Amino acid sequence: MAHDNHSNAHAAESHGSGLKSYLVGFAMAVILTVIPFAMVMSGAFSKGVTVLVISVLAAVQMLVHIVYFLHMDRSPEQRSNVQVGLFSVLIIGIVVVGSLWVMHNLNINMMH
Repeated sequence: MAHDNHSNAHAAESHGSGLKSYLVGFAMAVILTVIPFAMVMSGAFSKGVTVLVISVLAAVQMLVHIVYFLHMDRSPEQRSNVQVGLFSVLIIGIVVVGSLWVMHNLNINMMH
């Protein structure tokens, strides 16, 4: 019976820290969304700076989602999930770059 109380306490502690993790992730995601939105709406920055900041903050926001919502980290339990995630990024990168390359070549060849 004492073992059950210990595991229930551990589960409650884990749940509490999990909620804190979600709230921190949510707050960071909101901040990382509001900054580019405010930059675009204010129009105070050049197009190049705005695109650069949006791109960097989008990459940071993806990392926030991976860490705080998908709970993917360097722990041994998550190693296979991280490998699958990295492989997915590789495949998506190949598809996007390949598609852009094909469309660019089609554009060049169709214009002549």
